[in-house]
Amino acid sequence: MRRTLSALAIATLFPLALNAQGTIIPRPCLPNQLCPRPIQWAVVRTASHVQVRMDDRVLHYEVEEQFTNRGGGIAEADYIFPLPNGAAFQDLKLSIDGELVAGETMSADRARGIYEEIVRRQRDPALVEWMGQGMLRARIFPIRPGEVKRVVVRFDAVASREGDALRVDYRRAGNSTAMRDERGPDGERRDERDERETFILSFDDGQALGTPYSPTHRLTRRVANGRVTVEADGNTRDVTILVPIRRSSEAAVSLLAHATSESEKFALITLTPPSRSVRHTPRDVTLVLDVSGSMSGRKLAQAKAAGRQTLATLDEDDRFRIIDFSTDVRTFRDSFVSASAANIRDAQRYLDALEAQGSTNISGALDEALRAHSPSDRLPLVLFLTDGAPTVGETQPEAIAAAAARQRGRARVFTFGVGADVNAALVEQLALEAHGTASFVRPDEDVERAVSVVASRLTDPIVTDLRVRADGVKLDRMLPAGATDLFAGQDLVVLARYEGDGSATLHFTGQSSNGPIDWTERVSFPDRERGNAFVPRLWATQRIGWLTAEKRRGGASTEMNDEIRTLGERYAIPTEFTSYLVQEPNNVAVAPGMLQGQVGGGARRVAPQAAPAAADFARAKVSSMQREARSLAEVDSAVEASGSASAARRIGARLFVLRDSVWTDARGDASSVASIRKVRVKAYSAAYFALLRAVPELGEPFGLGDRVVVFGRKVAVEVAAEGDERLSDAQVAAVAADW
Repeated sequence: MRRTLSALAIATLFPLALNAQGTIIPRPCLPNQLCPRPIQWAVVRTASHVQVRMDDRVLHYEVEEQFTNRGGGIAEADYIFPLPNGAAFQDLKLSIDGELVAGETMSADRARGIYEEIVRRQRDPALVEWMGQGMLRARIFPIRPGEVKRVVVRFDAVASREGDALRVDYRRAGNSTAMRDERGPDGERRDERDERETFILSFDDGQALGTPYSPTHRLTRRVANGRVTVEADGNTRDVTILVPIRRSSEAAVSLLAHATSESEKFALITLTPPSRSVRHTPRDVTLVLDVSGSMSGRKLAQAKAAGRQTLATLDEDDRFRIIDFSTDVRTFRDSFVSASAANIRDAQRYLDALEAQGSTNISGALDEALRAHSPSDRLPLVLFLTDGAPTVGETQPEAIAAAAARQRGRARVFTFGVGADVNAALVEQLALEAHGTASFVRPDEDVERAVSVVASRLTDPIVTDLRVRADGVKLDRMLPAGATDLFAGQDLVVLARYEGDGSATLHFTGQSSNGPIDWTERVSFPDRERGNAFVPRLWATQRIGWLTAEKRRGGASTEMNDEIRTLGERYAIPTEFTSYLVQEPNNVAVAPGMLQGQVGGGARRVAPQAAPAAADFARAKVSSMQREARSLAEVDSAVEASGSASAARRIGARLFVLRDSVWTDARGDASSVASIRKVRVKAYSAAYFALLRAVPELGEPFGLGDRVVVFGRKVAVEVAAEGDERLSDAQVAAVAADW
């Protein structure tokens, strides 16, 4: 019970942004009362649905949560709901199974005193505090085994502004990658991830707002009955959504920063282009399809379907070509044709008639695709799909890539590698050198979807060769690196490290059909900002993808390998050097394919040997996903694609791994463990609470349990049974200064 209460107490004592998830805690036994100790998993949250309606800048939250008694006996509990910072409840009542139950509030000082006194006596408290605001408490009447209780809470808040965007946050209790491994009396495992979660934001379509963007989640957007609705996909804990405030003739720019020291400053810059700034650029689209013998069956059927969907994205200003290749290279027409209804019907019939046979002439297909140059007022796009390595014509990948680089001119090349037999390095290099993306599709995946997603994204070019620079601060290791293109409905998302702080001017320059563009915006880069902890992990993920691709293109170096390894270990990102295995406490068994050892406190996983082509395909697929990752959801997709999903606990930008029953911060490598100053405190002691108040960032890590090690810049804090119970004011101040 203590672990659950510590996490709850810390979430309520030291909030980060907007922590509004309610929590059920069993009611404690009265003094001298004979009753069994409450079981942690007896009453669990089984659903949590959040709907936010935004009217102007006011956010109306409705939080509906469902709790189920999975224990064998009757449970009686309190529902604790911390009031979000700056929020206002419409009333202080809860709807529980259709009945309104009054709640109660109390001052923060009173709640804190009650809480600390109870935990010092090692009893389970029924009251916790919300620092500065108070909290809502309601008694949940006895819940029978298997019974479900529903709680509805409504409150209002004002959306904060981040540059030219409104920010909407919602933080749920717990960690987004954690899985609570509890067992009932029957030995059955209880998986916390069984909880059903949704988060939906809606606002009036008539408001001057742009398309919402989330650095934490994929968003599904719908427009109906004059309302825009966006839903966060997947696990909806720790949601952040930015809604651009559109201005008729200016770009909307927002900045999210995370800065903990001079050497640890990260920025996520989002640019939403003006709604009516430039004419859209007409396109010359070339679709190149591999129809060699290995494409027969399902792959060819999907390639044809992808071709039809690509044709469906064309409008009357566009032109197109279709090239199919095997041993020989064939074309639908000798040159570009307009995207008229008649030409598109003929092209669809051409696709339907394609048959798979012969070898793979990649060099010949690229020569044909890149020989026709487009005029300067049109944007040339090439979509190239193959499932094999070159076997006819030029077969050396380096020579093919070099020839394509000489011929491509202004063409953007987007490649699709299907199956493990494809030459992954060639597919990747062709795209990266041509301002495109490389997508890798396993044989069991949907080729049609992979192509159609990219094709639909490229429908309406707004700005090409778009670059970012800053006056007033130094932006370093920006991602994406170099110039990029911006299409309709897209935001430009730039991740970078920065040096300096204070007011700065961002310049966005590029080309459009109207001529050169130059958008500027004044923003403020903070010297210290402990929020937005997802920004460093997003940056590190893209950086690893970029480094991995550069290594395949130009060869490995010790410096590159070391940087990939360090970033992977620190931010829990799968690489060719790092992935993570977390074992049960005191369990030292080594699974097949694993070697015992420490990687930032976790065990290093050594992947089983695989065929070189298959291994290269898998690495290329993961690195391409990493380069394109713009949200934590996409980072997690890359983790899953790597086949080595981490069982470690991620809290913000930190990774914690379980080592000898201690949750250890992976930032501590062997050298820092030996040299850094250490402060050890006893869980729930006066020293424990003093450090929490002095260093709020310790809150969520301490919520992992009674044995935790967290690393700061010059000091490590350990929570342990044998730690100090009191620290002087000077000692606490020294920890805060060195953090």
